[in-house]
Amino acid sequence: MASHFALFVDLENCGGKKSMLLDVIERVKIRGDILIGKVYGYTDSYSDLKETLLSNTFTVVPSLRYGRSQKNSMDIQLVIDALDVAYRNDLIDSFCIVSGDSDYVPLVGKLKSMGKFVLGISRSEAASGVFMNACSEFQFLESVTAGKDRPAAPVGEALSLADVNSMIVTILGESDSGEMLASEVKSILLRLRPDFSEKSVGHSTFGKLLARLSQQFGSFSLMSEGYNLILGLVQSHGGGGEALTRENYIPVFARILAEYRDDGFERVNPSLLKASVLSEYPDFSERQIGHRRFSDVLRALEREKLLRVVTDDSGNMLVNIL
Repeated sequence: MASHFALFVDLENCGGKKSMLLDVIERVKIRGDILIGKVYGYTDSYSDLKETLLSNTFTVVPSLRYGRSQKNSMDIQLVIDALDVAYRNDLIDSFCIVSGDSDYVPLVGKLKSMGKFVLGISRSEAASGVFMNACSEFQFLESVTAGKDRPAAPVGEALSLADVNSMIVTILGESDSGEMLASEVKSILLRLRPDFSEKSVGHSTFGKLLARLSQQFGSFSLMSEGYNLILGLVQSHGGGGEALTRENYIPVFARILAEYRDDGFERVNPSLLKASVLSEYPDFSERQIGHRRFSDVLRALEREKLLRVVTDDSGNMLVNIL
């Protein structure tokens, strides 16, 4: 059974980019229905978000600048709204908070004590360790968005086979096992794109559409189990089998950093950068490229003027992408 979410977004934390907001909404919709959506800190500079907010029935809390307490007032309003929903709306069983502020830890604790599932999403540079650990589940915003193939057709325009295949791969990638019933996949597709129909892409049934996509793109396999049709994600290994070496690792890191920058991230946590490399090159180790520690790798990339290592106010190491 799908979860029923209340989604609260701190626009300052997610950067206020349309692509990031769409990716957050997609990630939550894969898990369940968004019954309540609200964004905080809205100003005219976010006007490109209007269509996305309206089409997803979000409400906004505008940013009214006065004195130095603006950020605190937004945080307090989010807490009040979340608790109001938790106490008064029995349909909501899950919350998603897009912010990494440690001030929300008491809120998370209260929601969990009421039996609510709490998903936290934040940029790695702004994520508090205590907030991350307090959530039922936490994801870095960079992991939600970076390197993502987004469907080309906007809502209201006809989807192509490639668009549908891309969405199915994203859905399967979010499941723990990489496998899902075809009926579950179709339900999620309709949450993501209410205008989806197998007939609109030239197939009389959903099963025939899946067979065509599996054969044409090879991104997932189909299995029959009794009367059930099961989709299984075909795992691909990045790097084309090539190992990282002293000679080729600089361009690989440069590409990954450029992907983060293109997605709107100016700073990332070093652990996230390493995780991105490991996702493409599972056998990666610092020694195979001539370094003892990952900090040595960062210094080498710094000399190449690809990044600059900095520390935040809490003493955490971050990577500024140049």
